[in-house]
Amino acid sequence: MKHVRTTLLAAAGSAAALLLSACGGESGQAAPAVPSAAPSSAEPSAADSSAASPAGDATKPGTELKVGDRAVVPFKYGTTKSGTIAITVTAIDKGANADLAKYGDKAKGITPYYLRASVENVDGADLSYASVSLRALGADGRSTGVIITGSTDQCKSGTAPKEFDAPGAKFETCTLQGAREGSEVTAATFDKGDGYDKSPIVWKN
Repeated sequence: MKHVRTTLLAAAGSAAALLLSACGGESGQAAPAVPSAAPSSAEPSAADSSAASPAGDATKPGTELKVGDRAVVPFKYGTTKSGTIAITVTAIDKGANADLAKYGDKAKGITPYYLRASVENVDGADLSYASVSLRALGADGRSTGVIITGSTDQCKSGTAPKEFDAPGAKFETCTLQGAREGSEVTAATFDKGDGYDKSPIVWKN
């Protein structure tokens, strides 16, 4: 089951994030991105770095993986659903500014990136209709400072089906992210849940 969320475009300003609607009365361009602090996982220790985790073994916060590797994480959705899922980032694809045509002038100077992933139910908990999102990092290991929420024709956000309540159940998803022209996205992160919010799991090309 897939859905399209309300689209918003944000760029970090010097004081606070500036939210820009895809269709609204706002005018002007998004402010230049301001680098944020590098995540503590930028240089994980050798003990924390590993290849894909076996089923059921939670991947440690701060682990650095390659695109195509599988990470197992405890997962909460809403206030009533929790379980264990496996996330495999399958691709970090660069799009074209033209892909953001529906954002109008607010997307000027922004290159979209598509963080594609496969999500698997590990322990059989009922996680129907749950969604998983990732974040992008630039070549310097920092946030790109540009946030795009929603979907495009090239990147459809996926939601777990009703039957996502058995071990081995899977669904595919894509998280739309962006970077300023001249910059690039080289990694995807998962930063939800205890420990991961401060020390995300990182997938690099």
